[in-house]
Amino acid sequence: MDLIKYIPDYKPVVDFKAEFQFTVFVPVFNRADTIHRVFESLNSQTFRDFEVIVINDGSTDNSHVVIHELLKTYDFKAIYIDNEVNRHKLACRMQAIKLAKGEFFIALDSDDACTPDALKVFYEEYTNIPEDMKPKVSGVSCCCVNQYGALVGDYFPQDPFFNNSFDKKVYYNIQGEKWGFNKTSVLKGVCINEEIYAKGLIPESLIWFLIAREGYTTKYINKTLRIYYLDSNDGLSKIGYNKKALGMAIFALSTINWFHIKHFKKATNFFLMRLLSLLKASRYLDFGLKDYVAAINNYVLKSLFIALWPFRRVL
Repeated sequence: MDLIKYIPDYKPVVDFKAEFQFTVFVPVFNRADTIHRVFESLNSQTFRDFEVIVINDGSTDNSHVVIHELLKTYDFKAIYIDNEVNRHKLACRMQAIKLAKGEFFIALDSDDACTPDALKVFYEEYTNIPEDMKPKVSGVSCCCVNQYGALVGDYFPQDPFFNNSFDKKVYYNIQGEKWGFNKTSVLKGVCINEEIYAKGLIPESLIWFLIAREGYTTKYINKTLRIYYLDSNDGLSKIGYNKKALGMAIFALSTINWFHIKHFKKATNFFLMRLLSLLKASRYLDFGLKDYVAAINNYVLKSLFIALWPFRRVL
């Protein structure tokens, strides 16, 4: 089977015309008890030029009823989609990106909140970017605090910090939750094979790494604009590997193939970890050794994968 077809691609979009400054995407799955946080946060925004896209991803609780009632009480422009079947967050994100009419696209999880000035600060931070840099800056990201006001993860090494998601991860190892927007025109160029939807969780880092591969940078700031609630229990790291194996395999292959030429010698350990992740994922997938070998572009990693294949069950 051809694993290469599952690796995302990018096709620039040139004819997108925005009608709003921001599109705020709200993915929902069984969040009837927390979705009010998002609506309250959005209704309190001091910057009002935005639309909201809420996608209920096959919830089995009464999220639909709660969302329907909440929409009656707020005055922002909103699109509500009630998916009958759960497709997972990445599929919903791509669904929302297709519909988005904001110049900037930002996701706010249905169990979190943000500060009243969040969109205003993001807009001002982008506006202040030098004009000659703006074409290759995909967006702005900030830090987060939990519901008790404590920083979640690390600050950036400087403010502002211009970098891309790959280098930030590999060379700076900045940990913790971050939050921000990307240009909708950039996101609309992301092409993902829809065959992977509803087949387990897929890391959203696929999108951010693809954007990095295309040469875009992000403006990172040390302001804290998102409140990340620690009572969530559906994080990717807490899901059984068998339920995210396809996503981890695609992420590993994509990362290796996109970045190995420039970065393999400088960040060998990072690529070795991606290879081990691929081997671990292979225990739960129906692809054969030849499928993986054909999909790995780096000769050293290809050879190592072959050597380790008999031992993947014990890795």
